[in-house]
Amino acid sequence: MENNKSYKEYLEHITTFIFDVDGVLTDGTVTIMSNGDMLRRMNVKDGYAMKQALNNGFNICIISGGTNEGVRKRLNNLGIKEVYLGAHQKINQLIEYTQKNKIDLKNVLYMGDDIPDVPVLKAVGLPTCPQDAVIEVKGNSKYISHKHGGKGAVRDVIEQVLKVQGKWDPDFDAKAH
Repeated sequence: MENNKSYKEYLEHITTFIFDVDGVLTDGTVTIMSNGDMLRRMNVKDGYAMKQALNNGFNICIISGGTNEGVRKRLNNLGIKEVYLGAHQKINQLIEYTQKNKIDLKNVLYMGDDIPDVPVLKAVGLPTCPQDAVIEVKGNSKYISHKHGGKGAVRDVIEQVLKVQGKWDPDFDAKAH
């Protein structure tokens, strides 16, 4: 699961979380309605952790190849303003986002699950993936969550970072923020 250095050595330096959507914040399945709408499910535990990270001053960005505006609305409602949809060369959005916000790539944790995520995984300080990621992504990740995409993998990595940095608040009320 871990390459070279233990992934835990990177946790204290993380300032920024960047996530893919399908297969990371969702389980990767899409329900297609008769009118053509595609429905996805997101885990509220991931949402809770993202709100707690934002409340503690962490940056969160979403880079997804998908184009569903419902996804943007859900993430914006959580307080995530940097949502790149329709990103087919995700490395371009990574560079744009980190340069615009003066973020050092070594301080970025990225979680992806499929081939389009590999260039981003290779560029960041802490590349991670859900348990059910494809083998090429697992091979480029310093940490493989024990959770599957859409089943708490995002919560897993956020909680670990916040706990190592002394910022995880078990009494945090996400509704109050």
